[in-house]
Amino acid sequence: MVGFWHRLGNKGKALYSATLSPPCSSPLTLPHIWVPTQTPQRPLSSGFHRATGKTQSAAEIMSGKPIAKDINLRVAAEISRMKAAIGRLPGLAVVLVGYREDSHAYVHINLKACNEVGIKTSIVQLPQDCTQDRLIDVVSSFNSNPSVHGIIVQLPLPQHLEEETIINFVSPEKDVDGFHPLNIGNLALRGREPLFIPCAPKACIELLLRYRVEIIGKNAVVIGRSKIAGLSTSLLLQRHHATVSTLHSFTNNPEQITRRADIVVSDVGIPNIVGCDWLMPGAVVVDMGTNSVKLNYLVSI
Repeated sequence: MVGFWHRLGNKGKALYSATLSPPCSSPLTLPHIWVPTQTPQRPLSSGFHRATGKTQSAAEIMSGKPIAKDINLRVAAEISRMKAAIGRLPGLAVVLVGYREDSHAYVHINLKACNEVGIKTSIVQLPQDCTQDRLIDVVSSFNSNPSVHGIIVQLPLPQHLEEETIINFVSPEKDVDGFHPLNIGNLALRGREPLFIPCAPKACIELLLRYRVEIIGKNAVVIGRSKIAGLSTSLLLQRHHATVSTLHSFTNNPEQITRRADIVVSDVGIPNIVGCDWLMPGAVVVDMGTNSVKLNYLVSI
């Protein structure tokens, strides 16, 4: 999935980029003498026509697989060059609490992907009844570990744990999920840059850009406002100068708002919430949810 690979792009480059200017100095970052190679120009994909307002006979699917493969190859090459230059590799630590099958599956995919591109990984698995103090101790140990350059606390956490407290405790310089208030706040403010951007929203924008979907000046609708996807997607679309409307459970007449959108992004995880009658001809639709349904008129990545 393009979202995860794009986050690898962050971990493989931004973690050790000398161009970053973090708000607080840290001895834990990789040496500043390391200068990553410049990101090559995005390859242009053929066969896709961006929204034109004209009726098309069939929807064309934007595939994230070739984008993921390209990012995977570039990150692996960059890490190989880094190892040859300074003898070090980026390290990712994952904290997993409880026994949710979806969380375990996602972490397994992450660790496998890191192994393929050369990122060192470590994982701490804590029981469902883990105390908050114990979880904070684990995160604190990774914060202070110079061989760990990125930290993921797998969400959601069990209900007895204060999720926001744990997120705030992760060092913003190692917050590869981009959920720390400093990173989200910098994403929302013009003229500032977050150290990390949440992977799924960044992947959504990357997908649109690689397929040459025009964003500037377009009407965009984001259905959902979760911190994992919807909120950050709205902020990124604004950064690309789209006019953005965010729909949620209290929005009146959502289908009328969506029908005026050139770009529609769904972040609700509800199958078939967006129907054909919600879309204007030529609209670009990205479904950021994961649903086991037959694909007919939705674009899924």
